Order: sequence, then structure tokens, then C-alpha cells
Amino acid sequence: MKKKFFYSAALAGVMAFSVFSPKALAHDELGKDYIEKGEDVGQYEFMGPQLEASKNILGWKEAAAVQIQKKNGVQNNTADVYAHKGYAYLGTHTANGGGGGVRVFDLKDPSDPKEVAVFADMPGTWQEKVIVKSVSTPEFTGDLAVVSVQKMNRLDQNTTGGFLLYDVTNPEQPKKLGFWSTPQNVRGTHELYLTEQGNRVLVLTANPYSNFYDKTSHDFNVVDATNPAAPKTVYSFDASQLEPEYDGYNFKDKYNQDRVGFAHSVKADGNGSTAYVSFWDMGTLIFDISKPEKTKFLGRTEFEKTVQGAAHSSALAKGGNILIETREVSNPKRDGFEYGYGYTRIYDIKDKTNPKLLSYFKTDASMTEGARPTFAYTVHDPKVRGNTLYLSHYAAGVRALDITNPSSPYELGYYRPENAYFWGVFVDRNYMLASDMGSGLKVVLKNNGQDD
Repeated sequence: MKKKFFYSAALAGVMAFSVFSPKALAHDELGKDYIEKGEDVGQYEFMGPQLEASKNILGWKEAAAVQIQKKNGVQNNTADVYAHKGYAYLGTHTANGGGGGVRVFDLKDPSDPKEVAVFADMPGTWQEKVIVKSVSTPEFTGDLAVVSVQKMNRLDQNTTGGFLLYDVTNPEQPKKLGFWSTPQNVRGTHELYLTEQGNRVLVLTANPYSNFYDKTSHDFNVVDATNPAAPKTVYSFDASQLEPEYDGYNFKDKYNQDRVGFAHSVKADGNGSTAYVSFWDMGTLIFDISKPEKTKFLGRTEFEKTVQGAAHSSALAKGGNILIETREVSNPKRDGFEYGYGYTRIYDIKDKTNPKLLSYFKTDASMTEGARPTFAYTVHDPKVRGNTLYLSHYAAGVRALDITNPSSPYELGYYRPENAYFWGVFVDRNYMLASDMGSGLKVVLKNNGQDD
């Protein structure tokens, strides 16, 4: 059953324009009337069953739904989710004061996840992103976790942002190894990635507005964490290299449109040689990091004059030749731009210096008229497993797309429990994990453990 809500690049010219002024920029704390994620949980209903799919994923079934435990009497909400060696790692967001840390769940029985540990729970901060990998360096061998740290209050001089490094070789007894900090007047690291080059370990960071608040620092950094106890910065990127009038936030594009740019997310390819930095309206920036101290900018995706930017996150497919770019647009009505919430764009990046738009994908919800600005209707994070693309879509659930032909993606199905509000998705072994901001961890199992 092919769903109709995909669009090829050739259709871009027929999209409608809006004549309304913006009220908020998705995930942009400097935007006017900023809406916090999770504020509108449960306010939007989407018709349809919890699981609707083509035969390719009819084997999926919800196996578990478990809330994270209260900490010191406080119920935190979840952010991103990651899995490693049969354990799930859930970051936490800002609800009820933050400080929720990373929650570790034993998935030995995926139908009955057990919360077994909490770590990186720094007061006055929140821990959105966690990446875990098995690494081997002269200084450390084992399972290494890197956790983003952001200040709840940027001006709080008693807290510090950046990222933490933990030994999670025993996931039930995490051990702190090191901390990399951002300047005191910067909020911290929002998203990050952990990658290896032989026996060298690198952490790539996206620190939104870092250059805006502190001219001595920059949004994208490459940090050597080969010795996790002493991480050190080896490269920082100044985006004014691309946009001379860039002030750390504002710039004008080639069409003289007012745009904003800040590093939101970052990812590396499988061998740690190329980095992809989601830089909001500047697009996805591509870097050669094969020699980290001599990192080179290669190219970037660009937006048409009438397309809102908001490059939020990325994923790779087809051996790194295809780039998935999700755009977190929560306000569909901006003067001079097409109508629509955030949707997914797919690029051919065989030539990293010249990404070519192949297609894009919208849900029915992303084209809903008459709704107020809200995160509930926009795409969020992408993950790829083989020829299947998984997209977390907040209240619209987790969507699964067939990208065998990247020029013509189509929806295989979706998973959307009642009142769900999904931040992240992760596919591992025979299960799909989804982090529901309001109600914790969802585990969806494949029958017989078959791959897509």
C-alpha cells in the first residue's frame, strides 16, 4: 500500500505560498513567541489505528510502554533514545526543572524493560542526546557514552554546559570519565555525535548560538576524546566563512531573504571521515574531518527562495551517497514562504561539494490547514536501517518510508499510540525504540526478528 504523500524535486515549483507573518521559529530560542517542545502534548488528535502498515512492516507490534522513574519525587520527560548491546539510553528534556539525566533500560526482555541506572544528572541542566559506542584507545577500552549538557538558564553562573563522557561498559554502573565545557554565557551542547578514526575518538558538537553569545567560541566543534578524561578541542568552525554578514545568528541569503543560522545537530559517516552539521537556514554543512585538525568545508544543501530552512537533523543512506535532511518548521505561515510544517528532503551527495535534491516527503498532518504554530505537526529526527527510513513526527507518530529509490520514497506505515509525542526513534536488533516525551519508552517488536 503506497501512501501518496511523497514529492519529487520536480514538484517543488507548484507549492503554495503564504502571506502571513511568522510568530515562532521552530526550536529557535531567539525567535519571537518561542514555543517549548512538549507544551502541546495531548492537544492534537490524528485519526487512524495505532499501527497501519503495508505488508513490509505488518510484523511490527507494540511490546512495551514504560514511563521513566521519578527522580527525587520529580517526573521528568524524555528526549532522544539510543540503544547499545541490549540496553536503551534515554535522554531527558526540561520538564519540572530538568536534571533528569540519562535513563538506562535493560532490554533483555523487550516486552518488559527495566530501568537500571541514571547518570549525567547535573542539577540546573538537561541531557537531550546520548551516543554510546565500543571504543579502544591507548587510554580507554570499553563502552563509551557521550551526553549533551545544556543549561536550563543560560545566565545561571552556577551551571555549565557542554558534554559529559561516561564509561558504560557495565551499563548498570556508569562511571564518569570527563567533561568538556562551553563558555559560561553559552547554553551548552544541544546535539552531538561520537565517532572513531582507528584508535582515535572524536566528539562532534553542535552548540547553538555559541558564536552569538560569545564571539570567542563557535557552534560546531571537533573534540578529541581519545583520552575521555581530558577531551580537547582540535577544530572550531566560524560560519561567517560562508555568510560574511553572519552575526552568529542572522544573515541574508542570496535572495536577500532574512535567515538565521546556528548549529543544531551533527552526524558523522561510518568511518569518521565526513561530518554533517545541521545549520538551520544555512542548510546541512558537509565537512571533511579525515584530518580533524585540518577539517575542510566541502559543500552544503541550500533552500529555494520560498522554502523555510530549519535544517534540524540528518541521516545517511546508500553507503553515504544519500543524505536525509529533516526540517523542524513549527510555524507554517511566514511571509514570502510556502505554506507547510517541517518535512523531509532527500539529496544525492555522491559529490559532497554539490548536493542535489532528489525528493521530499510530507505527512498529511504537515499539510493541515488552520492550526496554530506547534511542534506537533513537524518532522523531527531521522534514522535509516537498510532501505527503510524511520522518522519521528511528534504527535503524528513514527513514520516508516521505503527509500529503495530515493527519488521516489513512499510511506510503508506508521506507529502512533494515543496522545503520543515522539522525540526520537532508534532501530536495533529486532525492535524499534521510540521516546515519547510524555510517557517514556515505547518498544515495538518485529515478529521473528526479520529485517525489513
